[in-house]
Amino acid sequence: MSNDTTYSYLFDIMPVAIAIVVDDKLVKLNPAALQLLDAENEHVVLGHPVKDYVHPLDQPRSQGRLKKQGDNWSNANSKFRIRTSKGNFRMLVVISRAIHYLGKDAVMITGMDMTEHSEMEEQLRLSEFNFRRLFENMQDVYYRTDVYGIIQKISPAVQKVLGFEPEEMEGKPAESFYPQVSDRDAFKHAIETDGMVSDFPGQMVHKDGSIIDISVNSQALYDDDGKFAGVEGICRDVTQRKVMERELQRLATTDSLTGIANRRAFLEHAEHIFKSCQRYQTNMTLLMLDLDYFKSINDKYGHQSGDQALIRFAETVKVELRDSDLFGRLGGEEFCILLQQATRAESMLVAERIRTSIQAILLTSTTGEPFSLTVSIGIATYRTEDDRLGRMLERSDKALYQAKSNGRNQVTWEA
Repeated sequence: MSNDTTYSYLFDIMPVAIAIVVDDKLVKLNPAALQLLDAENEHVVLGHPVKDYVHPLDQPRSQGRLKKQGDNWSNANSKFRIRTSKGNFRMLVVISRAIHYLGKDAVMITGMDMTEHSEMEEQLRLSEFNFRRLFENMQDVYYRTDVYGIIQKISPAVQKVLGFEPEEMEGKPAESFYPQVSDRDAFKHAIETDGMVSDFPGQMVHKDGSIIDISVNSQALYDDDGKFAGVEGICRDVTQRKVMERELQRLATTDSLTGIANRRAFLEHAEHIFKSCQRYQTNMTLLMLDLDYFKSINDKYGHQSGDQALIRFAETVKVELRDSDLFGRLGGEEFCILLQQATRAESMLVAERIRTSIQAILLTSTTGEPFSLTVSIGIATYRTEDDRLGRMLERSDKALYQAKSNGRNQVTWEA
């Protein structure tokens, strides 16, 4: 069988594109090559220079390859972009070799369409490039841990957030950067229960030893068998936000003049304690306090002196209370104290200490005049028949009224 017959035979059976080039022109193409070039038949492309179908940027390489002869020929494959008869672009992997065809020196080109593969490759490359750019420049901290909670990967943003370089944290347990184990345990429980967390609050230790507030968005990772394999997510520094939230909370619940609980905060907390007393039948006592003749102080010495008196009064009362006691300003010169787990004798003792301490205060007005304070106190304790906090407030208020009616500067127990 002659070479020409062999080539014709190959043209008929090879699924890959084959073209024969003589003097840089296409002289023979198999059906796969015609399909690759979007040509309806050979006559559409025969006689055309090869360069008509090669992308301009790849023409120098293709021409150099076609001009090689003899021992200079290389069978290594190359990638070329081509432009079809219909103007479509495709990526080919090409192998070429020198042959004789119809008595002339020729080149047989075998090409495989790799367009789809190249597009996928490019997409993967772009995807990796974009991920790397995002990974290295994102402000939030990306992290990934294994099944044991060991940090496998963490983004460079961690340096700005926690002060550590990534390599200082990778390979170490994530929980070692939590100030409290309970925070990490709560996070692990949430991940195990729901498989993910969103805006999960927590704290971490900065390299300088300070504690920062964080917000975490993470999800559980699973292996091919569906077994838990670790956690992946991002966390961000929300310290400033938390400081602002705490400050707003303080402003919303604190009396701006005296620094103690305002009316709303006191009553909300007192309601919570009252319900606990109902449920567990524990002791709870309310002390209603009112500064005597306070309007006269404002009228005689001015509101600035009146404010000074309220501040000094609150400071003096706080000294006599426990951390578990609740102290709030209900409005004007009226205050209330809630004592938890206090007997009648203990409550009376606290009230008397407060009364005598207030009586001992000596203040000076803005005009230099000295003046003093006294306080009247009414006391009510929790009763099993109390169905709401208001019942206790009413009884303590009546007891306060009675103390004032009896001459002020005294403590009166509920009737």
